[in-house]
Amino acid sequence: MLLVLLHEGGHFFFSKVFGIRVKKFCVFFDIPIKALKFEGGWKLFTFKGTDYHIGWLPLGGYVNIAGMVDETTSVEDLEKDDTPKEQMFMYKPAWQRLLVMVGGVLVNFITALVIYSAIFYTWGEDYVPAENVTYGYAFNDEAHALGFKDGDIIVGVNGEKMERWKDPLSFLEAKEATVIRNGETIKIPMNLSKDQVLASAQNLPPFVDLVNPSFLDSIMVGGPAEKAGLKKGDQIVEFNGEGVQTWNELDRKLLVIHDQIEAADGGDLSKVLNTTVVVKRAGTEKLDTLKLKLNDSGKLGVVKHNVLADYEKKTISYNIITCVPAGIEYGWNKLCSYVSSLKYLFTKDGAKSVGSFGTIGSLFPSSWNWLAFWNMTAFISIMLAFMNFLPIPMLDGGYIFLTLLEVITRRKFSEKLIDRVNTVGFYIVIGLMGLGIFNDVARMVFHLY
Repeated sequence: MLLVLLHEGGHFFFSKVFGIRVKKFCVFFDIPIKALKFEGGWKLFTFKGTDYHIGWLPLGGYVNIAGMVDETTSVEDLEKDDTPKEQMFMYKPAWQRLLVMVGGVLVNFITALVIYSAIFYTWGEDYVPAENVTYGYAFNDEAHALGFKDGDIIVGVNGEKMERWKDPLSFLEAKEATVIRNGETIKIPMNLSKDQVLASAQNLPPFVDLVNPSFLDSIMVGGPAEKAGLKKGDQIVEFNGEGVQTWNELDRKLLVIHDQIEAADGGDLSKVLNTTVVVKRAGTEKLDTLKLKLNDSGKLGVVKHNVLADYEKKTISYNIITCVPAGIEYGWNKLCSYVSSLKYLFTKDGAKSVGSFGTIGSLFPSSWNWLAFWNMTAFISIMLAFMNFLPIPMLDGGYIFLTLLEVITRRKFSEKLIDRVNTVGFYIVIGLMGLGIFNDVARMVFHLY
């Protein structure tokens, strides 16, 4: 609700600046339910010619701007509108219409930067120095072929010292990496092509990952691990007769099982899912052998150990002046990382990662944490800003794109054309929403993915 208010407030602000009438400001969608004779929402109050409403469907919100074709107004509605022309969106200069549409994106991005700055001022910034990653990193076969070895500690990229671990996508684009191996400093040339970077980012196991000991942070209620008798703090030291010490090794074995499940295509999975694990009990040297049946997607039903908690951290404190540039830099890097990751959306695994309320909810900790809340709010604000900037019909980016074309070609598009484009965009957005909700249901109910 906070982000919807701010986003729509951006459109509202520029509309008011340019003297455009805003008929309605609605948080959430007020889609009517005719069978129940329900108008779809509740009017809160009217102020200076604008009705303020709250809807029942929490999928966003909108402002009804006079003289604009959108999800709530058709061309026929514009013809019946008695608003004076000087207060209508469609009769304003292109640059003013452009600012009205950019307003939501701009406010969302600024909101994220303000939140990140406030986080740095309030909590400071904790990070693990690169040299403190004492377990080192694990690499896949492609990385091994370049010269990396499991346990290498990455301390430099492109000849420069790496203060902390960076985003794996940016690491893949490096030309050279510096690692510490058995106390010796070694330089490893990388120079991957764009196609190799794209392929490596999608590979499982990943090109590079933190070495993570195979301890269990928690056990999911009703999952395979709980039924088998595994407990928090246990360490899996053997899987199907083969020794393991890290989640990196265990994940490779589970990945093979996942491939076998897909190859079975609904056939008998009993031989694949029935496994044997040996665990070292928490705080002891006692070993127990347990029979464990994986779920239908080959999952154990556990939360992995958070290896970063094992490393000594450094804290950077910020004052009211230094927190602002730090927040801006961090927000910009988050945006760049998010944009880079979107190119993997159009893959099989990328499509599975699309989610809705369930996915967003799963990103928050189980108990309330203000730092986690504000971090997630800022990140979602960046997501909203970028997604609304994409030239998708019906979304802000669609209007921005058409208005920019108008500025370049000096030819205004008809409201009927915009109406048709919005209809196409409506089905695209509904399709994405449907995919996200389907994925959430598949994960929560059927334990897929």
